[in-house]
This record gives sequence, C-alpha cells and structure tokens, in this order.
Amino acid sequence: MAASGFEARNGEKKLPASRTSVAIGGEVDEAVPYAPNDGADSDSLKPVYDYTHRRLRSRHIQLIGIGGTIGTALFVQIGMAEMVTYLPISSPFIRFAGRFVDEAFGVAAGYNFFVLEAMLVPFEVVACNLVIHYWTEIIPTGAMVAMILILYAIINIFAVKWYGEAEFWLSLGKVVLAIGLILYTFVTMLGGNPLDDRYGFRYWKDPGAFAEAYDTGSLGRFIGFLVCLVQASYTISGPDYVSMAAGEAENPRVVMPRAYNKVFGRLTAFFVLGSLAVGINVPYNSPELAAAFERGEPGAAASPYVISMIRLRIGVLPDIVNALILTACFSAGNSYVYCASRALLGLALERRAPRIFTRCLKNGVPIYCVLFVLLISLISFLQVSSGTATVLRWLVSIVRHAMSLSCSLAELTCGQITASQLINFAVITFTYTRFRDACEAQGLSRDDLPYKGLFQPFLAWYAFCGCIVMMLMNGFTVFIRGNWQITTFFFCYTMVGVFPILYFGWKILKGTKIIKSTEVDLRKDVAEIEEYTRNYVPGPPG
Repeated sequence: MAASGFEARNGEKKLPASRTSVAIGGEVDEAVPYAPNDGADSDSLKPVYDYTHRRLRSRHIQLIGIGGTIGTALFVQIGMAEMVTYLPISSPFIRFAGRFVDEAFGVAAGYNFFVLEAMLVPFEVVACNLVIHYWTEIIPTGAMVAMILILYAIINIFAVKWYGEAEFWLSLGKVVLAIGLILYTFVTMLGGNPLDDRYGFRYWKDPGAFAEAYDTGSLGRFIGFLVCLVQASYTISGPDYVSMAAGEAENPRVVMPRAYNKVFGRLTAFFVLGSLAVGINVPYNSPELAAAFERGEPGAAASPYVISMIRLRIGVLPDIVNALILTACFSAGNSYVYCASRALLGLALERRAPRIFTRCLKNGVPIYCVLFVLLISLISFLQVSSGTATVLRWLVSIVRHAMSLSCSLAELTCGQITASQLINFAVITFTYTRFRDACEAQGLSRDDLPYKGLFQPFLAWYAFCGCIVMMLMNGFTVFIRGNWQITTFFFCYTMVGVFPILYFGWKILKGTKIIKSTEVDLRKDVAEIEEYTRNYVPGPPG
C-alpha cells in the first residue's frame, strides 16, 4: 500500500515515499515534490503539501468551540459538518469555497476571514489590559501588551497541542463563568442575597422587557428589538472555529461529528439562559449601567451581573467575575491567533498567498503564518500613547462596523464579530449547497458521509438568506430620519463592498469560472484521509 501522507499513530503528517522534504534553517519543513526538468515552469506546477500535525484531541476540539456562540450558526454548522467530516483538511471552509464554487470565491472568503481574525487579536490584547485596570493602574501598558503577545507566541509556536491544552483550560473558565452566573441569578432572584430581596421578574414589569429606540410605542419597541438583534450578530460564530482545527484533529472523522453535536447544544443552553438572566438582574434603564457605559469603566464594572451584585451588596464575586472575564478575553485572542494563522495557511496551500506561509516547524506549526499574525498584533502598542479606549475604538471600527466611533467598551465587546462574520457564514452555506449539488451530480450519496445533516438544503438556504438580511440591516439606524452618520454607514457596509471587489478582481485577473457540479473535485485529499482513518491507533488518554 502506498504511503498516505499521514502517520496515524502520533498524528504527524508525512510525505508519501515518492516525495522529498527539505529542512530550511534546520527547523522549518516545506514539502517539495520531485519533478523532472521538462523545460516547463515546474515550480508553478508543484503541489504544496500540508505539514501541520494532528495533535488536537476530542476534548480540545469541543472546548475550542466554547469560544464561539450560537444563533444562525446552529444551522450553518449542519452543512459545514457534512463537508468537514468528509474532508477534514486545514482551513476547510476557505479551501472548500475555492474547490466547490470558484477559485475567486475562495480567495475572497479567505482574505475576508483572515483580516477579521487578525484584527481581532489586538482588540483582545487591548481588552485584556483594560480588564486588568479594574484592579490596578500600576502595571505599565506597554509591559502588559508585551507579556500578552509573548504568551500568545509561546502557546501558538511551540506546538499545536499547547494551543489545544491552553484553550481547553481557558474555555473551562468560560464554562464556569456561564454556569456560575446562571446559578447566581436563580439563587438571588428567589431571595438568596444579603438584602433578602425576592426580586424575581420585577424588571420585566417595570420598566418592561422591551426598550423603545428612535420612536415611541410599538414602533419604538420594534426598532429597539431590531437594534439588539443587529448587535447580537456576534452570536453566530462557532462552527468556523471548530472547523479551523479539522486539519490538526486526531481521528477527525470520529472527533469532528462529536464536536459539532455537543458544542452547539451546550452553547444553546448557555446563551439562551444567559440572555434571560441579564434581563432578570438589571433593568434596561439602569442608571448604574448607563453611567458605566458613558465612563467606559474597565473590566466587569459595566457588567449587568456586577451591577446586580453591587446593588445586592454582595462582595468578592465582582472580582471573581472580572478574573474570569480576563481569561475569556485572553482565550479569545489566543483563538484568533490560531484561526488567522490557519486561514493564511489555507490560502497559501491553495496558492492564493505567498508560498513561504506553507512552511512549518518540525512540530507542525505554520511558523511564518503565526509570526505574521503576531506582527499585525503589534498595533496594540498604540494604546501606550493613545489611550486604551481610543485604540479600542480604532480596532473595533475595522472589524465591528456595526458600531459607531462613539461606542462604549460594553457595546464594543458585545459585538466583536462584524459583517465579515456574516459574510463567512453566507460563504459557508452557499458552498455547502454547491457541495450537495456536486454529490448528487457525481453519485456520492450523503448517506455514506461521516455526518449527515437534517432538513438540507432548506436549512442551508435559510441560514444563507438570514446572513444576507442581517448584513443589509447592520447599519439600518443611519437611515432613520435625523440619525445619519457617515462614519457609521462607512463601517457598517465597507466589507459588504470589499468582498465583491476581491471576488471579481481575482476572477478578472485569473480568468476563473464557476465550477460545474459535474466537474467539482470531490476526491482530492480523500484517499489520505481514508487511509489515516483505517490506520489510526488511539494514543494514551489525556
């Protein structure tokens, strides 16, 4: 039997025997196949191989998904799960867009996702610094930024398993925070607090469950609901983060279906109950909440839960909440480094980015991808001279275009994911419909796939239309009479215009065409995945 490109026992991907590899600087591997000198431009024809290692275990994959959330993603993940479990490769949804739809489509999707994730890293670095200021101003801002970036470098460069372990334990902190705050709400609303205040659903009656915005009466309450719906667009992330780890997951055809099934069920419970708890703890017209927003208070000071704890005269808990928020911010930045570097790797593997980004260390880490992302993250040092709040607004303006430049920290942090994320999910769902069409045209039964989603393709089209509608609604408030702001309009709809420019620009430059269903390559890389699965030997528990 021919070598597969994978070593099943320890997860390290190796070249087939017919290929050779070269060490660059003694530490970096780049796959270089043998090609005879036939007079052609052989370098342009050489395939590029994926040298990442499969070291992420089931518990790592599932907890990585805790960094994401729910919403339309629950429907997006069903289609993505079918594609990723069938072909668990590095940066899957980016490469699938190019393979199943159009090369230009993959380019636009890849760079959209890379820019989004890369720019969110410095955002989280700044957020971590701000959270720490909840306790003290003694630590110099520059030192704190440097320390956070060094930790990101250590976790992401030394081995993918380190990243998996770090995310596992950091995400456990998020789980503890989510469960703890839900339990806190249940106990205190029934009178378990120092004031013996059995407040229950008091704030649903006064001032009410729906706040008016831009108008009064039913129309004002409806607009208020739409404003919240738009700002909650960050809740559709999740399946992309799980999927980005597919190329480095052990036994992915077994592990990935479990991750998809478990992660989103748990997140549904966490976020539905969490949203319910916020409305129970604090009224929407809370003067303390409004004041915290206006002053841009650091860390947990603007949290509805902390405001509730202060009102009920509960000590210690605010500090615990702030500490867990700090771990959540650090974990998010760590995830963004990983996802951005793998997005760049995926583009390079498909020859849509410089080939240098395909090079990996001996431990399978795409070193130049990680370093490039960390280089971009150096812009977080701008806060040393410009102030944290200002830099937060600069960074979030790039990625959170649904928010204006005058947004407070709480508004900014609740909406990290922008129209770029909506575009990602629109890409994923449309790509799935093309994958499904190709399976039908080429006789590949979905019953034979490792994972089969329900109610397809109807849920895929529902999610696609939902993402498009939310993209168009993202800045709808600027069209309300007397509320026009050019900066808000610009940041709300910039990426909506950039994506088609990337797509048509590459299409014109390279002359690409939409791939017919009968011509989609459904077998590329499948043989290696199947042999890896057959030969997989589980390692020791851990």
